[in-house]
Amino acid sequence: MSLPDLAGVLSTDDVLATVASIAAEQEPSGAIPWFSGGQLDPWDHVEAAMALDVGGENAKAEAAYDWLRRTQRPDGSWAARYEAGAVVADATAETNHAAYVAVGAWHHWLCTGDDAFLERMWPTVRRAVDFTVGCQAPGGEIWWAVGPDGLPDRVALLTGNSSVHQALRCAAAIAGRLGEPQPDWELAADLVGHTIRRHPVAFADKERFSMDWYYPVLGGALRGEPARERLRRRWDEFVVPGRGARCVSDRPWVTGAETCELALSLHAVGDRDAAEEMVSAMQHLREADGSYWTGLVLTDGVRWPVERTTWTAAAVVLAVDALHGAHPRSEIFSGPVEAAATSPGREAPSRNR
Repeated sequence: MSLPDLAGVLSTDDVLATVASIAAEQEPSGAIPWFSGGQLDPWDHVEAAMALDVGGENAKAEAAYDWLRRTQRPDGSWAARYEAGAVVADATAETNHAAYVAVGAWHHWLCTGDDAFLERMWPTVRRAVDFTVGCQAPGGEIWWAVGPDGLPDRVALLTGNSSVHQALRCAAAIAGRLGEPQPDWELAADLVGHTIRRHPVAFADKERFSMDWYYPVLGGALRGEPARERLRRRWDEFVVPGRGARCVSDRPWVTGAETCELALSLHAVGDRDAAEEMVSAMQHLREADGSYWTGLVLTDGVRWPVERTTWTAAAVVLAVDALHGAHPRSEIFSGPVEAAATSPGREAPSRNR
C-alpha cells in the first residue's frame, strides 16, 4: 500500500506515529474513544478508523467497523454518545452519525479491495442509510436527529446534511459494487445537494461555526467556482494565518480538525497550495508522540480543550493522504464516487436477487 507524507511538513514516519497514537486509544472491543477513558461518538469513531486504514492498520480498522455492527440498534442508528465501555450516555440518534458508516466502509474497500468486508457490512450500512433517508423532509433536507422517544427533531443542520450528502453517495457506491442498486438513496442525495445549493433557509442558522462554511464543499454538494467563491467569501473571518482555522468566528481559538477539514475542502476545489498551508499551520498542535491537541486559545496560548483527540489526529492523516494523492482512497473527499467502481484486478460481482 502507499503510505502518505507531505514534503516539508510531515514525513511518512510522522504520519505513522499519528496513526499509532490513534491505535493506542482503541479499546479491545474495537471502539475508538476521543481519548483514553473518554467519550465516543459514531462519526468520530469512523473518522479514526479511516485514519487507521491509511496507516496500514486494516485489521484495527475492521475491528472498529465490527464494533459498529455489534452495537447498531434495530432502527439502524447508534446512540449519539457513549462513555467508557460503550455505556450509552446520550440515546439520541443523529442522522449524520448513522450515515457516516457508509463513508468509512467505502473507504475501507478503497484501501483493501475486500469484497467480503463489504458483504459483511452491507446489512449495517443498509439499515443505517435507510434510517437516515427516513428522516428526510419533503423539501429535501434531512432532520438532524430522532430523540429517545422515537420522534424526529424536525431541525436540519447544514453541516450534518453536507456530511450525509457524501455518505449517501458512498452508500450508493457500495450498493452498486454489491449488485444491490438503491435508486432511492441516489435520489435522496440529489435532493439533499439541491437543498444545500438552492434553499439555505431550510437549515438552522449556525453561521458562526466554520463547519457550516466549508462543509458544503467537503461533502461534495458544492464544486467548481461556486465552491471556491464560498470559501473566499468568509476566509478572513475564519482563517488565522500561521495558526489555522477558527472553530467559531467570534471566539479566539483555532482547532486542528476544522483546519484539516478546511484543507480537504481546498484540495477538493484544486487549491493545493492553500490546503498545504492549512496542514502546515496547525502543526503547533502536534505532540512528540504524533498525537494532536484539539485546539489553541490565541489570546493566551493555552491548549483548549485540554485533550489530545483521536479525531483531530485522524483529520490530519486524512488531509495528508488527500494531498499525497497516490491511492484511490485519497480521493474520497474530492473525486467522483463511482457506483460500479472496481479495484485493480477485480471485477464487480453480479447477483441474482
